[in-house]
Amino acid sequence: MVWYVLGMKMRYTIKDFNRQFPDDAACLKYLFDQRFPNGGTCKCGTTDCFYPVTGRKTFACSWCGFQVSPTAGTIFHKSPTSLRTWFHAMFLMTASRNGVSAMELMRQVGVTYKCAWRINHQIRQLMRGEAILLAGIIEADETYVGGKRPGVRGRGAAGKTPVAGLLERGGDVNVTAVPDCKAATLMPNITAKVQPGSTVFTDEFRSYNGLTQAGFHHAAVDHGRKQYVRGIVHTNGMESFWAQFKRSVHGTFHHVSRKHMQKYLNEFSYRSNHRQGEPMFVQLASTAGEQRPPAV
Repeated sequence: MVWYVLGMKMRYTIKDFNRQFPDDAACLKYLFDQRFPNGGTCKCGTTDCFYPVTGRKTFACSWCGFQVSPTAGTIFHKSPTSLRTWFHAMFLMTASRNGVSAMELMRQVGVTYKCAWRINHQIRQLMRGEAILLAGIIEADETYVGGKRPGVRGRGAAGKTPVAGLLERGGDVNVTAVPDCKAATLMPNITAKVQPGSTVFTDEFRSYNGLTQAGFHHAAVDHGRKQYVRGIVHTNGMESFWAQFKRSVHGTFHHVSRKHMQKYLNEFSYRSNHRQGEPMFVQLASTAGEQRPPAV
């Protein structure tokens, strides 16, 4: 497959998708090649012996008849929905910067709302990447996600979900739904995900005051005094991520419950962390054959 190259960014269009995955058989063969890159070895000892079984999502050994299912244990496990519908949904979710709601997915791929909702969450499960230890210059910031409600404003706003974010400059972002924004919550989140000795930039929030004692180089800007940049010290990158996430929640999903917040955070951090290099759909599809626990 040849991608279109625009400057340094490669593009994967709907034409590329239709050419690579014209039907269910192409999707199943793609998953089989992921699970068994060398053609697979049957329990009878024969290698490169599997052929697709007509009418089933399985491949059978041409010598003993033993069958394997490329979808077993994946996000497609026991799903009656067409594999091409799943792959089309993956394409839509990676092509959109602001996310795709279950209602929009229902209209685009032609399934019921219940099915679209499950597909959405299963694909978000696929977007849950491996934890990477951040290093270098880190921006740490926390925010609250939720609709406008009467009552307390700012930190501790009633009915909103607190989330903590870490951004490695020039690298990945790691965001987590947390029970609160106390030091006892935010500090362990940083020490578990940031390499000791790294430089951590924050705002003046007191929960970050223990960073120096924890073995990090710490500097802060004072947002309360309208100080947002002090040389290289700022948290603007992390705040830009929050702005994009909140606009998407408000404009696309309208509401995200505390129960499912982490799945949406995984989705948007995946987009941020995989925006360079190969087209995002190609990167996501390359992991579709991995074993994943159910998302819902």
